[in-house]
Amino acid sequence: MALYNFTLTLSGVTSDTPGLEDALFSAGCDDALVCFYGTAVYLEFDREAETLTTAVMSAIRDIEFAGLNARVESVDSTLVGLSDIAELAGLTRQAIALLKDGARGSRQFPGPVQRVKGNSPLWHWRTVVDWLAREGRIPADSPLIANAHVLDSLNLALQLRASLEKNEVLNFMHQMENHETARKVH
Repeated sequence: MALYNFTLTLSGVTSDTPGLEDALFSAGCDDALVCFYGTAVYLEFDREAETLTTAVMSAIRDIEFAGLNARVESVDSTLVGLSDIAELAGLTRQAIALLKDGARGSRQFPGPVQRVKGNSPLWHWRTVVDWLAREGRIPADSPLIANAHVLDSLNLALQLRASLEKNEVLNFMHQMENHETARKVH
């Protein structure tokens, strides 16, 4: 079994929730550190499992069945800044900045997807890690790639589950798929 490190953010509980740590520990989260950002709660896990998916899904189950009315909202970051990219990829921030600016590499670094005009733009980690592998900056068989894909899919599932407009989102997705199919036919 491998050891997987990941962070889950929660809703439905705060730092003031009575018995929070004890309930999570009793529910099987004895491999997690309970952390707070203000009053918000997140758990940093070091969980042994056969796969990352198994580790995360079992942690979600443990949290949501702890009797706290807690709900997992996200796993790790699918959106990352330059410093995050550097740390996750094992490169320096300067190296990533040079790749982003086109001073090195193919000048095809993925564009940011959030806060594009701000001082701290964000990128989809999955897109960046795939690009880093294509550029030969990380090994093509790096577990970072598969893990980024798993985390991205899990986060999309968590977001869809939390959406009050789930049917509307699914309808938009269906319309987009039909549009793509229609475009390919023409």
